[in-house]
Formats: sequence, structure tokens, C-alpha cells
Amino acid sequence: MRDMKILALPLVVAFLFGLIFPSPLVSEALKKELEWSEPKPLVIKSKILEVNNEQKVVTFEGDVNAETDDFVMDCQKMLVYYDSLPTQENAGEVKTRIIKIVATGQVKINRANGGMATAEKAVYNQNDEEVILTGNPVVKQGNDFVEGDRIIVFIKENRSIVESSEDKKVRAIIFPEPEKR
Repeated sequence: MRDMKILALPLVVAFLFGLIFPSPLVSEALKKELEWSEPKPLVIKSKILEVNNEQKVVTFEGDVNAETDDFVMDCQKMLVYYDSLPTQENAGEVKTRIIKIVATGQVKINRANGGMATAEKAVYNQNDEEVILTGNPVVKQGNDFVEGDRIIVFIKENRSIVESSEDKKVRAIIFPEPEKR
């Protein structure tokens, strides 16, 4: 029984990271592929779009749907914070880059390779390369899942933390895979 608990912890960490983000090997392959091709666009659809160039934020509101090759995210409101930098090629041109995305209201993330995460709020920080899920966050892969008060995924470090309040515990349910014969 003790050995099962020791084996379960790395499985939970691998499960969490693999659900929300590709594995390091896939990430390296993806990075190499992206070096040779143009970046894939993030397509965001909503009922209302507001751009505030002074605050450098784009607000999407009402049945928001954001889609890339790797995932589909649905929520009620999404704030995309950006930064403007002058390009080195053309002195008059400005290049924008996303620095933070905040999704709120029934957030649901479906990965292309399977797996799903739900929460009331998801915050992606580009500089720290982390995603923070709060508001009843649950991460599922098949029948397996983990839940707590806050799930933090550190992309660079290939690790995740699931936290709960003092009066509540983190809960993970992991079904063992059948042995291959």
C-alpha cells in the first residue's frame, strides 16, 4: 500500500502537467517545428470585443471561445494584456506580445490530446510561464482527476502544485491502468 502511494504522487504530477501542457519532449519538438514555421494563431470569438490601447488590454465578453491547435478554452470573459515593443527591422512598426491572459466565468479547457480542466478563473502569466486555476479547479484525464482550491502549473519547471484550504484536503482519484498481457 505504501509503495502505491509513493508511485501515485509522480503520476499525479505527470498527469496534471500532461493534461494542461505538452510533455517536455513534445515541447522541444514543437519549439523546433515553430522555428521553421510561422506561429499558429490564437483565434478568439466572443459577443463583445473592447480594445483599450491606453491600458493595453483587450476584453472579450459573452460566450468566449479561444482556440489553437493544442486546446480550446471556453469562458464568459477573457482579458488579454499585451505589451508593445518597437521592431528592429522597421523603425516605425510596433510588435505586440501577450503578457497575461485572465479567463473568468465557467472556464473550461479541452486539450487536443484529451483531458480537460475546469475552474471559475484561469490566469496565464507569460513571463513566469505559469497557469493558476482557482474557483473549484478540477483537472481530468479519462476517469482520473485531481481537485483542490488552487492548481498552479509551472510550465518551465515541469511541475504542478495543488493546494487546498486548512479545513479541506486536495483530492485525487487515479484509476490504475490494466496490465498488458
